[in-house]
Amino acid sequence: MKLSDKFLELAAVGSEWILWLLVGLSLLSVAVMIERVIFYMSVRGRDEALLKGLHVALADNDIARARALVKDCPAPGGRIAAQMLETSARGNGSMAAIMAALRPGEKLRLERNLNFLGTVGANAPFIGLLGTVLGIIETFRAIERQGVAGSAEYSTAVMSGIYEALVATAVGLLVAIPAVIAYNFFTRRVKALLGESDALTNMVLALFSHGKSDERGHT
Repeated sequence: MKLSDKFLELAAVGSEWILWLLVGLSLLSVAVMIERVIFYMSVRGRDEALLKGLHVALADNDIARARALVKDCPAPGGRIAAQMLETSARGNGSMAAIMAALRPGEKLRLERNLNFLGTVGANAPFIGLLGTVLGIIETFRAIERQGVAGSAEYSTAVMSGIYEALVATAVGLLVAIPAVIAYNFFTRRVKALLGESDALTNMVLALFSHGKSDERGHT
């Protein structure tokens, strides 16, 4: 059997399974979007809200109050600051190291499943196009088997087959467009949250260092 015949056997499966695959990807994308929206809403503005309270507590060298403020905080900056304050007795170097070590993990936590949305957005149109090509191939093979070439029935069969095959491309675009929009939106949200996190953790480090400098100045 020729290699082309083997590919024709694949085309004989048609585009139905492509449509089901796209439907599955669409459902998974929606699930990821909902989960990410709920997560981002739970951490939105939390680091920014901590800035003033932590500033006052650390300016007063009240480490216990600062720890209480960031305890159980779900936002990335609060989580990092909590670990920084837990190691504050070891000095500024330890706090800076903790901050640098934990930031990549928090970034991954914020970006969870975003790569899936990006992959779906980039590849769903091609999956749909594959379904269209397979559908067109199968249409012409069916016409060849029926031997209706050159008749009105032939034209009708061709148009009907192409029409049905193009549905896969349309579905692929319908799956990809929301995924791309969501991916871009969530990526901007991650950058904003990381910016708030960096502002909070850098403030903690700076004020803690300043407070220690003041203590040494008074001794």
